[in-house]
Amino acid sequence: MIRALVIGRFQPFHLGHLSMVKKVIEDCDKLIIGIGSAQFSHSTSNPFTAGERHLMISRSLEDEDIFDYYLIPINDLSVYSEWVAHVESLTPPFDTVLSNNPLTQRLFQEKGYSVREVPFFNRKEYSGREVRRRMIAGENWQELVPGGVAEVMDEIKGVERIRQIARADRYVE
Repeated sequence: MIRALVIGRFQPFHLGHLSMVKKVIEDCDKLIIGIGSAQFSHSTSNPFTAGERHLMISRSLEDEDIFDYYLIPINDLSVYSEWVAHVESLTPPFDTVLSNNPLTQRLFQEKGYSVREVPFFNRKEYSGREVRRRMIAGENWQELVPGGVAEVMDEIKGVERIRQIARADRYVE
């Protein structure tokens, strides 16, 4: 049984993430999705809580009939020598780590894990940064996210939140 770990902030989960999950799940029996930087929320770069991101991801994957995954919130740990052990303590066992982050790749390789890069899908358009930018600007962001994410955004008033946070950021400057 192959269990793969992928860690991302998913701020928010978008169609690029969904495409990546669909591709990766073909090659593994279980996918462990680490919701990274789980302790951060209510900022322009990390506007959504770990629980909200969990709901966005689970709703999106279930809409696609994808059920072979675990969702695990993972707080950042600034002591890199301990970070892999921290992740291991929070997740089910895994064989492979999927990441494009050079530091993440290095840390898991040093602990003996097989590390592979994650496929990108239309990275210029499908990025959390672009989704958040469009939300703030009042542009069409819904076309970049699965329907489940748009539903969660409505429920939590996510667009209103990020716009208010962006105004507060400008006020502080």
